[in-house]
Amino acid sequence: MKEFNLEGSEFIPLCDLMKITDLTGSGAEAKHLIAEGKVKVDGQVELRKRCKIRSGQVVDFQGEKVKVI
Repeated sequence: MKEFNLEGSEFIPLCDLMKITDLTGSGAEAKHLIAEGKVKVDGQVELRKRCKIRSGQVVDFQGEKVKVI
């Protein structure tokens, strides 16, 4: 499981997190995959592209997980 540090920020939009952590090649690709229901946040399918991901949450895409710290 990868970890992503918010570094003092309150949250990061889901599509941005996917791009920054290399789960996808681009933000546009991330938005498309989120809209298709292929991304989970804390075990639940998330359809909001700019969902606020906060410390302690886990994003799961195709078996790859990123924990936000």
